[in-house]
Amino acid sequence: MIEHLDTVLHRLFGSEVEGLSEDQVSFQPPDEDWRNHVNNINQRALNVYLVELRENRQLRSNERVRSVDDGVFTEEVAPMRIDCHYLVTAWSPATEQMGRTVDEHQLLHQVLAMLMNHYPLVPRDVFSPDPLPGGFPEILASARLPMAVAPTEGFPKLAEFWGSMGVNHRWKPAVYLIVTLPVPYETEVAGHMVTTRITEYRQMGRPDTAEEWIQIGGHLLDATVTPPVPVSGAWVQLENLVGEALETSETDEQGRFTFAELRAGQYRLRSRATGFVATSREIEIPSPTGEYDLQFT
Repeated sequence: MIEHLDTVLHRLFGSEVEGLSEDQVSFQPPDEDWRNHVNNINQRALNVYLVELRENRQLRSNERVRSVDDGVFTEEVAPMRIDCHYLVTAWSPATEQMGRTVDEHQLLHQVLAMLMNHYPLVPRDVFSPDPLPGGFPEILASARLPMAVAPTEGFPKLAEFWGSMGVNHRWKPAVYLIVTLPVPYETEVAGHMVTTRITEYRQMGRPDTAEEWIQIGGHLLDATVTPPVPVSGAWVQLENLVGEALETSETDEQGRFTFAELRAGQYRLRSRATGFVATSREIEIPSPTGEYDLQFT
């Protein structure tokens, strides 16, 4: 995921900072090799170096999103949020000290203004009107990525950082940039959907007092399209075989409905929704197949 964020930042700096192209933006360490590179291209350049990764615990979530496909439940855990810490430095090939300093400070100001005008960072907007690069993950495509531009606490290891870039190299000012990136977990298979739950109540030691209560669940599907799709917000009624209404339910976003506290026996399910012809079917509870679905045809 980090490489995709780098791609977005590369495009952003190369296309939105005046006087820069993507060829003048690099993510390599700002060491001696980089300094030689700036002198060789004889152009202003921007170095965007990833210096640290930390979990953003304020955005940690235990939320799980459950979905169903062909009767199998899967669960997706809310993604971990990682703060990607970058140091953005400006580089000028000017040989005269004052001219180089002015040039670099001007470039840093342009970077700051541009970043503040692109909060939050949306990858699809950065590449618009061009499409995103091939293989770009959908979880990032339209995500609104939080950014901290020049946070007040600053980068705490700046002296140590520049000391590791080589000897006799002067300290350079840097824009400290933090971009929060979602890192998704793998989807977990939670198992097959439960459509029948049977609860038995009895007095201890008295099997003759046993009572069974049954809960059922099914899906309402639009079978006029292929493959069938769930119908949400539809009315579903459970009736006895003489047409007396016993319970009503409304389908959720996945087209699922449920009825509880039922006795074993023969019933009828009936449903209607705007734009569909009403449908019904007779069912046995508990069903030998465990299936209680309804379809609009």
